[in-house]
Amino acid sequence: MNRRELLKMISAVTGYAMIGTPLLLSGCASNPEGAYRSESFSADDIDLLAELAETIVPRTHTPGAKDAGVAPFMTKIVDNCYSDADQMAFLAGLRAIRAESQSRFGATFESAPADQRTAFLAELDVAARNYQRPEGGSAHYFTMIKQLTLFAYFTSELVQTQVLRHVPIPGRFDGCYPYEQGETAWAI
Repeated sequence: MNRRELLKMISAVTGYAMIGTPLLLSGCASNPEGAYRSESFSADDIDLLAELAETIVPRTHTPGAKDAGVAPFMTKIVDNCYSDADQMAFLAGLRAIRAESQSRFGATFESAPADQRTAFLAELDVAARNYQRPEGGSAHYFTMIKQLTLFAYFTSELVQTQVLRHVPIPGRFDGCYPYEQGETAWAI
């Protein structure tokens, strides 16, 4: 092989690589709106989830669940990580909350006063704690909602960086770190 043939071969390989890269990367286009679209949850379901989450983790001197954007994350986890049985139990629970809110308040959960929503969720929490999970069955729907709300909230970027103490590039582990009363927890 002479130098001329080698240069032609290198040019061809480099050219193919340059031409193929845009074609390969065009398959990586993201959703133009940037939001996850659930096939299981309607817009009303997502609004209800947002209000449930905000009632569980309300805005105080720290951001609330709505501020952290937990509802879309929750739908993504339910759609992609929950079993079919758990998805059905979760969605049936949302329907039950919607129906019970309508009968109790004469309105949707979202439009009910905050104190009534809190009292209603406190009753659901007691019912969830007393729930006897059938073998191989799903957990109580409110248990799933509450756990997923807390998981979504505490793993959100907003809470990790603004509420918890965050170290962007963690170093070594220091197990004997002094604790002072009133300090915030460390981010995960």
